[in-house]
Amino acid sequence: MVTENQEYKERIAKGMEGIEKTVTLSGIDQESISTAVTAVINVKPSLDAGVVALFNEATALRDYAYGRKIESLADLKGATGDLNIIRKLKRTLEALRKDWVQPINDHVKAINGDFATLMAPVNDADRVTADKITKYDQEQKRIRQEQEEINRLRIEAAEKEAALNHGEITESVDLIKPVPEVPEYVRTDAGNAGMRDVWKWRVTDKSLIPLEYMMVNEGVVTPIVKASKGKITIPGIEQYNEPIIAVRG
Repeated sequence: MVTENQEYKERIAKGMEGIEKTVTLSGIDQESISTAVTAVINVKPSLDAGVVALFNEATALRDYAYGRKIESLADLKGATGDLNIIRKLKRTLEALRKDWVQPINDHVKAINGDFATLMAPVNDADRVTADKITKYDQEQKRIRQEQEEINRLRIEAAEKEAALNHGEITESVDLIKPVPEVPEYVRTDAGNAGMRDVWKWRVTDKSLIPLEYMMVNEGVVTPIVKASKGKITIPGIEQYNEPIIAVRG
């Protein structure tokens, strides 16, 4: 006779055996799997001659900038011209960086998209199974609480009757046997699982929240300050101008 435990072990073993074998994907053209699965991508810009030349130019500009002195209008004009060159070099290097990174990002996006599809069944299985375990645990706790409350009321009624009848109880107190508590951890041959507390929160009355738990919404304040150029008064917020050099050319 095959016991329930034996059947369970055989089912787990069979499932793991299927996982260890070569995976086949239903709904996907098997012939296309063997093609277009690799890509050659440049990943070392520091070895590229063009990038290194720009780096050397940037190094020279940096060294000159450290030794530069601006003590006259002529010095200022020279520094302004150099600043235009520096900004253009920055834009060039940033554009090159994006050119190098874009193919990698494209492949990362494609790989993530494929794995999102490939992992969908196991993610669904995880979610559905975990939800059902959680609901069972919650339902058992609810039933047990109600049973304990019924028993409390029956004991309370019996005590009141005894107080009225000089300690005599006319009927026996028939208490409900509560359902067993769900174990903290369920242990199986495949592994263990149990409920773990995850504390969360929600706002019930915003006016009661202490100031130290509040955060200024920069996404709302910043556009208003920029658009009004400090002319709109916002209580509790100081607005100030901090000019930066704008390069044109």
